[in-house]
This record gives sequence, structure tokens and C-alpha cells, in this order.
Amino acid sequence: MDHQQKKVLSYFRFRKIIIPILLGLGVATFMFVRSFDREAFTGINWVWQSYFFIFMALLMMVVRDVGYMYRIRVLTDGQISWRRSFDVIMLWEFASAITPSIIGGSAIALYIVNKEGVSMGRTTAIVLITAFLDELFYILMVPIFIIIVGTQYLFTTEGEYIFFNTKFGTQGIFIIGYLFILVLTSIIIYGVFLNPRGFKMILLTVFKLPFLRKWRKKAAETGNEIIITSREMKGKPVIFWIKAFAGTFFSWTGRFLVVNFLILAFVSGGDQFLIFARQLVMWVILLISPTPGGSGVAEFVFSGFLGEFIPQGLTPALSLMWRIISYYPYLFIGVIVLPHWLKRVYSKSKKPGQIISVPSENNTEKPV
Repeated sequence: MDHQQKKVLSYFRFRKIIIPILLGLGVATFMFVRSFDREAFTGINWVWQSYFFIFMALLMMVVRDVGYMYRIRVLTDGQISWRRSFDVIMLWEFASAITPSIIGGSAIALYIVNKEGVSMGRTTAIVLITAFLDELFYILMVPIFIIIVGTQYLFTTEGEYIFFNTKFGTQGIFIIGYLFILVLTSIIIYGVFLNPRGFKMILLTVFKLPFLRKWRKKAAETGNEIIITSREMKGKPVIFWIKAFAGTFFSWTGRFLVVNFLILAFVSGGDQFLIFARQLVMWVILLISPTPGGSGVAEFVFSGFLGEFIPQGLTPALSLMWRIISYYPYLFIGVIVLPHWLKRVYSKSKKPGQIISVPSENNTEKPV
């Protein structure tokens, strides 16, 4: 087993998988016991609409994953087949589920996509562009839903968050998060689509400052990645970007509609646009979660943001059901897919009597 394979497998150790499961189930159980209401459960009226909307919630997870699979095929110009794109997305989601939300699974995604036969330069471009498209979806959706629902009911009064040693409410942390995403996306647009070499020079100049100098090498690598991404994506037709964003749109819309359909399974009516909009705010909170996959934090935030739309006593149960549908499956599917994927990608590159040669982390394409 080579060094790179060992390093990737270290991310998928048993303790890294069991920690988010225990965190999530622990918080969900605590909240369930604390607010248990027998009457709320006995009062559930199981009608055909309940089963239909639960089915729709499950279907939205399929839409989410198919959208991601379609996007990865578009970004690789069809180099990765539908079958292999399933492995890539499941392992990508698996990695995201067992790493803190603020870190994400991008580092492992680079390895996964590269091992599917995509060059390291193109892999770097693909991972960066997927992040760009995700942020772009968010930037566009927020103002649309603010226009639809307004700000009066969008934010909750519950919860305080510490940022730079200052306390912020949900509205404050949302504004900070949104502005950060806006600035980050603007930087990517400038670096990738307008002036990649100029962006690298700005980075290197900034990191000449004494207190930043120790990270200058990393800044140079980031600048190289931006130049590589620009080269890979330069000249792509408009239809390429339309297809890539369409996959992003369906994926994220499906992700959010899971909650809408779960609530509809037990509550008729309700402001579905507001429920969807509240999830946009939730996503910023979960984005800065220090726990793997937002475990523990997600269950708590769900109750705070969406509890008013659910009968009292049912919120913790619906929170757990939401995570069972949208989070835990990736842990179990990932465990199943990973060994078969490793066997496939390494066996196809190994010839009889030949030692497998795998590019090291530093063996990236350098811009000229």
C-alpha cells in the first residue's frame, strides 16, 4: 500500500466514522427525551399524504445525488462514466460527512477524482469550480428568497454565536457568512476568469508581510492552482456552464426540499417558501460547524430554525428523521463503496510484476 493510499485511508478510520454518528444520535436523543410529548405522537394522523411526502423526501435525495453526478460528468467532459461518478460522489459525500463542515471533503475529493484517470491539473480545476458553483447558487438564491419572504420572519431570535470574540445573533452571523461567501466568490471570479497571473502576484505580495511570510509557499501553490483552473476552464462554451449550474441547482434544491417534504408529511400547509429560506440561513451556521458533518450542531439548529413549523414534541423526531435521510446514508454507503473503489482504481493501474506508481501530493502540474 503506497503512502498516498495510506493517507487517504487514515481519513476513513473507524473512530472518524463513529464520532459523528455518536454526536448526532446523542444530541437527537437528548432533545427527544427533553421535549417528549406522548400526545403529539399519538395525535399523528398517518394518511396516504404522509407516506407520499416521505417518499418525496427520499426522492429529493436521489435528485441531489444525480445532480452532483451529472455535474461531475459535465466538468470532466464525460470522462467519468455514470457508474464511476456514483462512486466519486458517494466517497466525496462520505469524506464531507466525517470531516468538520468548515474543512469539508475537498482535499480527499482531489485524490478521488485524480484516481479516476483525470489529470491533477484538471482535477484541481474541477474541485475549485464545484465550490464556485455551490457558492454561486447560494449567492443567487438568498436575494430571491428575501424578496419572496422578506426579512421580518426569516431570522430567529434563538442562538448566539461567537465570532472574533463578539456575540452575534442569527441575522448577524448570516450577514457575516453571506458577505464572506460573496467576497470569496468574487476572488475566484477574478482569479479564474479575469486575471489569474495577476491574482497570484497579489497573493505573493500580500504574503510578503512578516506575519504572513511563513504561509507564502502555500499562497504560491494556491496561485498556481488558480492559473491551472483558468487554463482548464478557458474557452468553455456557455452551454457547458449552463449544464454545470443546472446540476448544481437541482442538487441544492433537492437537498433543501427534503426538509419541506418531511414537514409536509406531518403538517398540512405552512409557508414552504419561508421553510426553504430558513434553510439558507441554517446552511451558513452549519458551514462553520466544528463537528464532523455538522453532527450535533445540525440537530440543534434544525429545532431552533424550523421548530415553529412543526407540532410541539415532534421537532426532535423530525430532526432525527431528516439526518437519517440526508446524512447517515453517506456514512454507510461510503463504507461499502470505499474498499471496492480502492481495489478498482489501483488494480486498473497495476501491470503484472509492476509496482503501482501513484502521483505524490506535490506532483501537480505547474503553470508555465
